[in-house]
Amino acid sequence: MNCSKRARAFTLVELLVVIAIIGILIALLLPAVQAAREAARRMQCSSNMKQIALGLHNYAGAAKTFPPGGITEGPCCNTKSGTTWTICILPYIEQQGLFDRYDQDAFNEDAVNAPVRETLVSTYVCPTDQNIDKDTPLTFTDGVTGNTIRYQRGSYRGCSGRSDGASAWWDVVQSNQAGSKFPLPATWRGVLYSVGYNNFKEVDFDDITDGTSNTLLLGEHATVEPPERRTLWARTFGAWNKSTVVADSRMLIGDYQECRDLGGSWSCKRMWGSFHPGGLQFAMCDGSVHFVSLNVDMNMLADMATIAGGEVAHLQQ
Repeated sequence: MNCSKRARAFTLVELLVVIAIIGILIALLLPAVQAAREAARRMQCSSNMKQIALGLHNYAGAAKTFPPGGITEGPCCNTKSGTTWTICILPYIEQQGLFDRYDQDAFNEDAVNAPVRETLVSTYVCPTDQNIDKDTPLTFTDGVTGNTIRYQRGSYRGCSGRSDGASAWWDVVQSNQAGSKFPLPATWRGVLYSVGYNNFKEVDFDDITDGTSNTLLLGEHATVEPPERRTLWARTFGAWNKSTVVADSRMLIGDYQECRDLGGSWSCKRMWGSFHPGGLQFAMCDGSVHFVSLNVDMNMLADMATIAGGEVAHLQQ
């Protein structure tokens, strides 16, 4: 008579123990996986910023100056605008075709330039940024024209300079602040501010007397709410693809509504921020990219927003 051994099955208790162990292992691994994914996203974000900085350098090499942060031919706030820095450098970030579609003889807000304004440019988007849909440009009532207008979102803003948080900024000039009446010191200029009506000129490398490694060129901007305060990469007017630095820590929190609740909306429109844990990235005028902690000395960061303030502040990598 042949005898065979019966295969031993798991008991219910053993099965539950195995499931529990697997669950614990997944719980331990998940944060590591998420951290690895964020590290990859942050690296791609840094790569984007390096490419943008290189595009700005190549533009400056060809034109002998950096591009204007924007061209505004009249005072705030009902004047249409010309081109802007993000459009000027399109040929230098492998977007010649998109640049050719932009009508430089028309206004930025005109319908002929809508196809450019509404296009998602991947180089202008940080992978960590939230709620950017290439098929859904942001639609809102434009404060310049009063018309419904659409712009595609982005993640990066040019540094227009330093502000005291009370005066007008380099990206918007009131009718009583043209030329010598501008309330901020000329030494507080950044690299990418608006020119035109205010009689300011584009910046060249010789103007950056604080040193290219000590001067901010562009940085990240993201906000949770409201969506209309997001970065709009192709919008010339105001603070949609340019920001300023005020020596106030709320300027880095990445949430417009929270920033406003802490101290008003004017400077918060020109804030910085990201969805990276613990901080955000800035590119310098020498092309380097640095991760800046939310605990950074804001007076130092404001010093670095100027091209000729005489400061020696610099970020450590």
